[in-house]
Amino acid sequence: MSDRLSAADMSFLYVEDDHTPMHIGDVLIFTPPRGGFAYDKLTDLIADRLELVPRYRQKIAYVPGNLSGPRWVDDENFDVHFHVRRSALPKPGGQAQLAELVSRLMSRRLDRDRPLWEIYLVEGLSRGRVAIITKTHSALVDGIDGMEIGEVLLDPTREPAPMAATEWVPRRTPTPVGLLLEVLRESVSAPRTVLDSARAAIANAKHTGERIWSVGRGALAATQWIVSPAKSSPINVSVRGARRFAMSKQSLADFKAIKDRHGCAVNDVVLAVIAGALRSWMLARGSVISREQTLRALVPLSVKPIDADAAFGETGQLTTLFVDLPLGEENPVLRLSRIAFSTRAHRESGLAVAADALVPLTRFAPPTLHSLGARVGQGLTRRGFNLVVTNAPGPQSAMYAAGARLRDVYPVIPLATTQALAIGVTSYDGHVYFGINADRDATGDLDLFASMIDEAIAELRAPDRTEEEE
Repeated sequence: MSDRLSAADMSFLYVEDDHTPMHIGDVLIFTPPRGGFAYDKLTDLIADRLELVPRYRQKIAYVPGNLSGPRWVDDENFDVHFHVRRSALPKPGGQAQLAELVSRLMSRRLDRDRPLWEIYLVEGLSRGRVAIITKTHSALVDGIDGMEIGEVLLDPTREPAPMAATEWVPRRTPTPVGLLLEVLRESVSAPRTVLDSARAAIANAKHTGERIWSVGRGALAATQWIVSPAKSSPINVSVRGARRFAMSKQSLADFKAIKDRHGCAVNDVVLAVIAGALRSWMLARGSVISREQTLRALVPLSVKPIDADAAFGETGQLTTLFVDLPLGEENPVLRLSRIAFSTRAHRESGLAVAADALVPLTRFAPPTLHSLGARVGQGLTRRGFNLVVTNAPGPQSAMYAAGARLRDVYPVIPLATTQALAIGVTSYDGHVYFGINADRDATGDLDLFASMIDEAIAELRAPDRTEEEE
């Protein structure tokens, strides 16, 4: 037997091409235990934890004639050593060398003939540290509550949590004829859910309309931003396949201090810092910024604030904000105030769109329309917003993988068709981490942008003009 991909998962497959690979990832930096952190230790740990993420031993199978959407099938030839790879930097490898390696790895699409993930153990970092780079297709992280492979490797203690010994026996891979028979059986037993067929959609139009209406307030709020186009910007260009990656590590205490001083949320401070860095970066590039200029950010974030203590991946309820970042505002404090006012107004007016309210809307179309819908969605990003900024809390105490202490964690999120920049933000153990993924050709000065995050924080920590006058 096989499992049908969800509509949302299918959309990630349909929208992917050589210029826009749809994988996510993390860059995890560890201090090894005294006994070291060997490749075999990592592969053993991953093999033990795969029971927690069964999709990671499955691959994509396509139904003949595209009569139904793709299916998940067990990979009878699954080999953990193919997916867990080893690399090294010339000693002593620094952050720039690691970022360059991440850039190259994230530029390559995953092999669709195998389970859609890879992990790289990177040795040769300065101070004897090692890095783990994860790379997982978005379709593999099942829905809002899905877990990414890097998350299941971590424990709150040096000693790994014991796992029940189980033997995995793969189900036989269906033949093309077998896949067709499965589809026919499903069409008999569950005609309303199979294939999201046009026939079922028409037959249940009334029911579909009621479901759309039940989540319509959030969706209609989103369309208000889509039909109100975001202004063009230097980061909205046609992207190509090559990527450039940069990292920035900041003190969570600084964000809390700014929050307390100005009476806003830490998430507001994160967005204000990004806005300040974007402003300085674009001015350094020679861009002319008018006083009214904004960049619209799509911000999927956890209801839990960035300074909350949460397990990686444990975002709980998600919400989505469309926030106009006021790049034209010269005063950093006023910039923060405008963002805080905007996010508060979004939440109070219903313009914050619950992520789980948007997901059901993708399930009402037949598979052939999912492909069209995903591509249209990519087109809408050109109009609706300029960049994506993800924002999720992590644990505020030390985490370990096979005895190695996790020091830093930087998220990597994919780029949309005409968005040359995407920023992932997470917190961990008293720090805030910015993972900055970008189109290589459009952002030769990405390190400059990363450095300006430091300046944007310093601006907000400095006395504002009102205080100076007093």
